[in-house]
Amino acid sequence: MPAIAALTCFPVFAAPTPSAPAAAGDGTTLQTVTVSTRRRVEEAQAVPSAMSVLSAQTLENQRLYRLQDLQQAMPSLNVAFMHARQSSLSIRGLGNNPASDGLEGSAGIYLDNVYLGRPGMAVFDLLDIEQLELLRGPQGTLFGKNTTAGVLNISTRKPGFTPEGSVASSVGEDGYVQTHASIGGPLSAGLAGRFSAYRTRENGYVENAYDGHTLGGGTKQGFRGQLLFEPNEAFNLRWIGDYNEEDSSAGTRSLFSTGPTINGINRYEQRAAAVGATLVEGRRVNLDAEQSVKVFQGGTSLEANWTLPNDYTLTSISAYRWWDFTPRNDDELNVPVMYNVGQSARDKQYSQELRLASPIGEVFDYVLGGYYFRQEMRNKVFTDYGPLADTWNGTPQGALNNVTSIGKGEIDTDSFALFAQGTWHLAPRLDLTLGVRGTYEHKQARVGRFAPQGGATVTGAAATVRAARLGTYDSGDLNLYSFSPSALVSLAYHFNDQVMGYASLSHGEKSGGVNLSVASAPVAGADSLLIGSERANDAELGIKSTLLERKLLLNANLFWTEVHGYQTNAYDDANLTSYLTNAGSVRSRGLEFEATLLPVRGLTLNLNGSYNDVRYLSYADAPCPAEVALQPGAPASCDLSGHAVVGASKWIINGNGTYEWQLESVRPYVNASYAFRSHAVGTVDDSRFAQLPSYALVNLSTGVRGDLGDGQWDVSLWLKNAFDKTYYTTLWNSPNGAYTGVLGTPRTLGVTARYDF
Repeated sequence: MPAIAALTCFPVFAAPTPSAPAAAGDGTTLQTVTVSTRRRVEEAQAVPSAMSVLSAQTLENQRLYRLQDLQQAMPSLNVAFMHARQSSLSIRGLGNNPASDGLEGSAGIYLDNVYLGRPGMAVFDLLDIEQLELLRGPQGTLFGKNTTAGVLNISTRKPGFTPEGSVASSVGEDGYVQTHASIGGPLSAGLAGRFSAYRTRENGYVENAYDGHTLGGGTKQGFRGQLLFEPNEAFNLRWIGDYNEEDSSAGTRSLFSTGPTINGINRYEQRAAAVGATLVEGRRVNLDAEQSVKVFQGGTSLEANWTLPNDYTLTSISAYRWWDFTPRNDDELNVPVMYNVGQSARDKQYSQELRLASPIGEVFDYVLGGYYFRQEMRNKVFTDYGPLADTWNGTPQGALNNVTSIGKGEIDTDSFALFAQGTWHLAPRLDLTLGVRGTYEHKQARVGRFAPQGGATVTGAAATVRAARLGTYDSGDLNLYSFSPSALVSLAYHFNDQVMGYASLSHGEKSGGVNLSVASAPVAGADSLLIGSERANDAELGIKSTLLERKLLLNANLFWTEVHGYQTNAYDDANLTSYLTNAGSVRSRGLEFEATLLPVRGLTLNLNGSYNDVRYLSYADAPCPAEVALQPGAPASCDLSGHAVVGASKWIINGNGTYEWQLESVRPYVNASYAFRSHAVGTVDDSRFAQLPSYALVNLSTGVRGDLGDGQWDVSLWLKNAFDKTYYTTLWNSPNGAYTGVLGTPRTLGVTARYDF
């Protein structure tokens, strides 16, 4: 299989994979894709909900091996990525709340049916994947954890009883080297195993003018082991254990804008000059301290399936995961304002799910179950100021210079849920689906900060500022109790065997959370650390069709979602930290479509996209943009009602074309793709100095594959971002009114060799 830098979304049909032979092998009709999003194996085209599917073949072909790459292949998806901790997945513009240690995401991520409590738990190379499924809209009546925006469901390849394996190696510009391999097969009667491993190394693509080093790269590596015990057709047991680690300089932010000039003065540039800093832009930074990220994570799960009398199925999924994140961040300057700043995090989670599924084919079929989730999060907030801190921050001399501040936070979550969903086949072509879920959660937290260390002994104004910003604090015990209902009503009508229409109403709700950094709590009180629940109501109207004798797939849907108590991140300039808040009400509405066409043998054309209008219906106490906040007599908050939500492009278009020559001994192929994202608001304050411009990426590849022995070899040449477009994937607030961002990958040429057997 090739490794092609292409961007394709196969919404419900995809090319065959080595471990899953095609239902039709002549290459003239679309291949059937099955999903388990309703906890049953069924054709994706028969599921009455908005979803997209990426097959293993698609991921390999297009080199979609990182979480942040997926937004260039699926409609209505955005990945705000800086590094493993400050990352978030948003669907239809909802869920842009990165770095939320004390809160689960609005969009849930599942790995082999196990909910991942942190988005950063999915920041590893997506290799040996069977399939990715993106479900849009509130979920919870079947999935273990309730979510309000949607679900990304990741399934890895299972062990099989036929020996198989693969090995691949890629080499590209900027020191890029990736190797991955997997092998699996029977171990004994009724027992099969699978083992896969990978290692990726790259130099990065951001030059540090201070020392000439390149940042943004590093090393990722990991492995996954599996055992499948299947003594008979009525029982199977699958054990999975995995480990991943990262040592990189991910999260290096480049200067996007120095912010506003007010009364002839640009505060960021003025204070940079005062401390003697030299500012650089583009793919360059100027950092005098280390920039690094270390991540260690792993987990294990055990899934058992019993076929009971009368064809009922009982499923049990037990899982444990852990995640350890440690950063070292510079102050973005080449002078010692801060030596190190950031937040480390340690997370453990335990989950248990039980499900009972009725047999298929009855007038009424259903799935019901129970779910328990336990999470234990600990973080450490640290700032190590240098001798120029007061000049940079505009504080009295001695207040911050050479002072070290350390805070800590902890939160334990216990979540209990019961859920049920059933489909009543009212008529041969008419189905009514009803779902309900009740989730009870208790969160217990504590946030504190130690007395500041170091610095000179100060009195007067300097002492007052030091105490206000860095003084000792203890929130005491904080408790949140919540009951969150979820519900679904869906009606699907099959006009014929090729066309299905559906309409649905759903409600999703998730509990609140706790800010695990002190921020303004000493003044505003401990209750200001608490975040309220988020509630979403969604209406859908869609159609799914497979036409022209299975040569054309057309899916489209309209949606309208309103969210109350929307949970998002804002920035506290005084304390130099992001914090969670409820941003009033949000409305998300739009259109999504996906199409795949096989016009002639060997040629596949794909097109998908979305129009998404996401705005605050009410957000009266929002943070002010720098052009307002830095004005004399600026208000404490601003009204952003009617403004667009951060990170949500109104238009997303992804197109791809692949052609493969059908020769006897070898099969050459070419691939070209185009991915467009329109303008988006860069930060929650909607500053005019933090607007993400629209951009388009073009990716090209060519290769040749052939048969060798019992396997298939493949060699491909790929070019990502062919026109070397400079673009930012996400923006962040910085001190003194500036905005920084994470740059996307520049033009990269590489080659991949692969052998599957």
